[in-house]
Amino acid sequence: MGTKLSSLVPPKGASRPTKRLGRGTGTGQGTTAGRGEKGQGSRSGKDKSVGFEGGQMPIQRRLPKRGFKNPFRVEYAAVNCGQLGKKFGAGDTVDPEQMRARGIAPRRAKLVKVLGEGELPHALTVKAHAFSKSAAEKIQAAGGTIEIIPGAKAKAKAKATAEKAPAENAPAEPAPSGGTTGA
Repeated sequence: MGTKLSSLVPPKGASRPTKRLGRGTGTGQGTTAGRGEKGQGSRSGKDKSVGFEGGQMPIQRRLPKRGFKNPFRVEYAAVNCGQLGKKFGAGDTVDPEQMRARGIAPRRAKLVKVLGEGELPHALTVKAHAFSKSAAEKIQAAGGTIEIIPGAKAKAKAKATAEKAPAENAPAEPAPSGGTTGA
């Protein structure tokens, strides 16, 4: 029969009682309680914030800030007409799922845009979230059709505004009254 969880005890010497600080000079840890004298380390609430460098200007403030990241940017995976012509036969219907399955579009790509590079030798029905002008012309010139999958930009824009909305719709704090108290 094995040991029960209720009877488990740490091995001898593995655990020690906590050091009781500030209990008088006779205890050996009285007066300054092991903190030394004066200085930041002796004060309560002495924990330094993340990135604190001893009063030196922290690196995240020393480094130059460059550029701009647009929170409303809509990212597309680019697929060229030439790739569609090589991977799909005449008369095929092509959508983003099939592009991912054949390795043309990345598996993680949510939105797909068809670009006009390369030749399209036969007619295809292509469904995508966006088309460049030259891609649309090439597909239609080959006798194919294009179908824009609706709501791609609208969904992305709605998502971006939904992330931003809670900060804007937060209730305003009441302004302090300018009057004096009736004392």
